Amino acid sequence: MDVREIQSINLAKILKEPGSASADGIIREAIEAGEARFPLEGEAEWSVTVSSAGDEYWLSGEVHGTVMMECRRCLKPTPQRVDAYFQHLLEYHPEVEKLTLVENEDDEDVYHFGEPDLDLSFFIAQAFSLAMPYTALCNDACKGLCPVCGADLNVTDCGHVQADAVPGALAELGKFLDEV
Repeated sequence: MDVREIQSINLAKILKEPGSASADGIIREAIEAGEARFPLEGEAEWSVTVSSAGDEYWLSGEVHGTVMMECRRCLKPTPQRVDAYFQHLLEYHPEVEKLTLVENEDDEDVYHFGEPDLDLSFFIAQAFSLAMPYTALCNDACKGLCPVCGADLNVTDCGHVQADAVPGALAELGKFLDEV
């Protein structure tokens, strides 16, 4: 099987006659969504199908991969599996220069596109980033970093105790809660 690294699908055939078109491929290194860059462990795989439905087209797809995130406690790189699925309604308008989201008369979100070669990178990146976990833990027992010296408490016991830490901005609120 020929693996595609370009995230696009050619819709020229189904723009002329009813039917469907499919494409799949891989993404190496990272998924980019706007200015955000999500590094991958290995490759992410994607697949899409676009089916004609009258003057509209139904895009459905999926992307699967493992993103590298920082553990929220110790900041170690932590792999997180992401399985994302997406569906969108499309309309072809040759005069449209770039993908545009509009609301049709039925209050449905519809993407207008103007090129038979539909760039899928936006749809793939959006679905992937929305399916990512908000935070990651390297493991449930992660001890995190010492608030005094920054040592990784999973690796070493630096000898500091929590009381040695400089109180944060919310320390006064903590005292108030103790009084209540």
